Amino acid sequence: MIIILLLILSVLIGVFLGKYFGSKQQFAKNLLILSAGFLITICLNEVFPEVYEFGGHQIGIFVILGVLIQMLLENLTKGFEHGHVHHHSEDHAILPVALIAGLFVHAFIEGIPLSHEKETFSPYLLGILFHNIPISFVLGSFLAHSKNFSTKFWVIVSVFALASPLGMLLGRYFDENLKVYFLAVVGGIFLHISSVIIFESNKNHKMDWQKIVLVIVGISLALAGHLFHHH
Repeated sequence: MIIILLLILSVLIGVFLGKYFGSKQQFAKNLLILSAGFLITICLNEVFPEVYEFGGHQIGIFVILGVLIQMLLENLTKGFEHGHVHHHSEDHAILPVALIAGLFVHAFIEGIPLSHEKETFSPYLLGILFHNIPISFVLGSFLAHSKNFSTKFWVIVSVFALASPLGMLLGRYFDENLKVYFLAVVGGIFLHISSVIIFESNKNHKMDWQKIVLVIVGISLALAGHLFHHH
């Protein structure tokens, strides 16, 4: 129950930050980069070691499957997870159906491995929470900019906020031994999203020191959590 509340709370925090700070595009970009550094560290330091230890020799196929799934979902979300929002283009029309469907499936899949987590504050859960906030920030910013803070807004936010908890509840009906395969898929999703955010071309291909510092801070936070968790 605590995990479900944390998942919902992370979305609400991100949405309301987006409502009040969404006009500050640099803030949103920095939040995404920070979360990407955190997420890729959790992925490589926590998720993949568990996946390759318990998943057998063919588990890499499921990691690749996660990458492909995320690529397909981005055809629906148009890179929304990376902060790519086009307020004044035809992409505005994707909000009611395609965007929400893509975000829902994305979050739903992430929730499935949580069904068999042994710890309340596992590194994997922290990765999802840290990942939810910037995505929700962008969503809140988009809706506030579009002046959709209304009944429609709450429906959209509720759908996204409940996606991971619903995935978690569904996961309880799967054999616990299947957790590692779902975790591998999510690992591929995490890897794709975080690497795209981190390695996107800098403007004029100049060294972006601010991005490097934010990535390092995100990595440091994840490593600190890793050390605390294993201690």
